[in-house]
Amino acid sequence: QVQLVESGGGLVQPGGSLRLSCAASGSIFSASAMGWYRQAPGKQRELVARFTNGGRVYYADSVKGRFTISGDSAKNTVYLQMNSLKPQDTAVYYCHERYTETWGQGTQVTVSS
Repeated sequence: QVQLVESGGGLVQPGGSLRLSCAASGSIFSASAMGWYRQAPGKQRELVARFTNGGRVYYADSVKGRFTISGDSAKNTVYLQMNSLKPQDTAVYYCHERYTETWGQGTQVTVSS
């Protein structure tokens, strides 16, 4: 059993940066199970970045080179650093724990132009 709470979203201009945080509680934190998704209006929820079982990371092509996923086990927190933001990055961003299929409530990211 785990609960996930995202934070750090907001309004940013194109080219700007944001760092999203996902704080986990209620269970032992495992960074390898964590990932970030996003959902734009009228679109399917898509995987943005996640840790893999091999200790590597996966990034969607659309964010590769701009976004970085990281975790801090001591704080039970996973982060998504987003740089060089584009209007098409506008979405609600969700963290996800795949072992229990748990979602956070989401945090809105809006990149204006």
